[in-house]
Formats: sequence, C-alpha cells, structure tokens
Amino acid sequence: MRLEVLNRDDMNALSRELSRAGVMNRTREEVTPEISHYVVVEGTYAELVENAGGIEPLQESLDELKFAFEEIIENWEPGQEKAIEELFDESDLGRLLVLTALIESGAVAEEDGKLVLMEKPVLDGLRVELRFPIDEVEEYLEEFEKRFETGMITEYTMEKRYFVEVMEVERELIEAALEIAGEYATEESIVEAMFDGIARSVLADVVLELAKKHRKKNELIEVLLEREPIVVEGEHERLNIYFDEDAIEDFLKELQTLGYLKVKGNRIWV
Repeated sequence: MRLEVLNRDDMNALSRELSRAGVMNRTREEVTPEISHYVVVEGTYAELVENAGGIEPLQESLDELKFAFEEIIENWEPGQEKAIEELFDESDLGRLLVLTALIESGAVAEEDGKLVLMEKPVLDGLRVELRFPIDEVEEYLEEFEKRFETGMITEYTMEKRYFVEVMEVERELIEAALEIAGEYATEESIVEAMFDGIARSVLADVVLELAKKHRKKNELIEVLLEREPIVVEGEHERLNIYFDEDAIEDFLKELQTLGYLKVKGNRIWV
C-alpha cells in the first residue's frame, strides 16, 4: 500500500519509523502532471444573470458573487482605505472575483499597500469572468455555448510527489504502518491505503489457503478467478475485491518476494 507525504523530510522520517517497527517499506519520488480543464464565461453581472436561467452552477456562482459584493461594500465609503486582509480571504473565491472586478473597473485602487474605494460601484455593471471545471458542468455545456461567448482554460501543473510504499500483507503490520503514518501522511492517502492494505491482506490469506490445496499455479489462478469478487463483510459496510489474471500473477511474485510462498514454473510451495 502507498502513503503520500508532503515533502522529502517527512518521507524519510516515515520510512525510518516504519523500519524501526519492523515494517518493510521503500520510498518513492515522482514528478506528476495535473491537468485541469475549465469552461470560461465572461460578461457583466447583469448580462450573466439575464441568461443564467436553468444553469444551476452559474446561478449559484452569481448568488455567491452578490453576497460577496454586499459584504465588501456594506461598510466601505468612497475615499476610505482598507487593508487587503479586511477584504480578502483566500478561501473565498467570490470575494476574490469581486475585488478583481472592482479594481479592473476603477472603482477600487491600490495606494501604499491598501485598497481605496474610489466610487460607489453598481454590481450589475461589474464585468466578471467565471470559470467552471468542465467535468462538473458537462450537462450544461451546450447551454453555455448557446447563451454566452465561452472559452476554455487548461491548467497544467507539474509537481514533485513523495510516497512511502509498505510492502506487507500481514494485518498487524499493516495496522501498525497506518498508525505510524498518521503523523506524516496525507489524510486522503491514509484512507486509500487502509482499504488497499485490508484488501491485500485478505487476498493474501485467500491465496495462501488455496495454495495449500492447489499446488499448480494455473489451477490456483483459475480457482481464484472463479471466486472473484472476494467479499469482506463489516457491520455496516462491504468491501468487494476484484482482480484479473495478470494482477494475480504479479501478486504471487510479490508474495514470493516476501517469503510467503515459492513459485517455480507451474509449481507452488507454501
């Protein structure tokens, strides 16, 4: 199972902690691309509102913009200075879009590191650019193209990612690895690793039990494929484990590397 951490130091620290606990592991660094596609809609707020009927994501975004505009302008008089921190929250996209539109329209100017309201703006006249992830608005793309002059933005991000791969199938070692990883790994990767670890442990138990009876590799694989999916029942959940022949071939090699069985030709020893 694979655990992702945020930097090389955490990767090495997690690897050392796992090794001290007797958990076999290896580190891995990858440069990966992240590609995101967005449909872009541009116009004045009034124009967008007029043509937004039935396009729920657009209507929601426009409502957010209206709320952000009212919050920003409510206690801000022309000529008054405000620190950027008072007006801008990185987690609030609506505020960022409104402030950008206000600056581009000339209603807000930056002076000595502060923002000054030059005149009371009208929301309907503000020109805004809204972007939506294509996969989230796929059902509305035709309507976007009919009603607006749309564009597309593609963002390509290259980033270095750091992983620690746990090469164990015993449940106790997997649980120990997950507990140690809680201090270093990302929450998302821990959740994925937990299910990966459980599935690999269950599959290993099934393979080793069947291998005691089926001493030929091709027979063992055939029996495993007949039993797919292998189901793990919990109190309120169920885990279905699927695999194909090539995956089982590789899994047998992994079990051999870990010392659980030996494969030679078509013969298997447990």
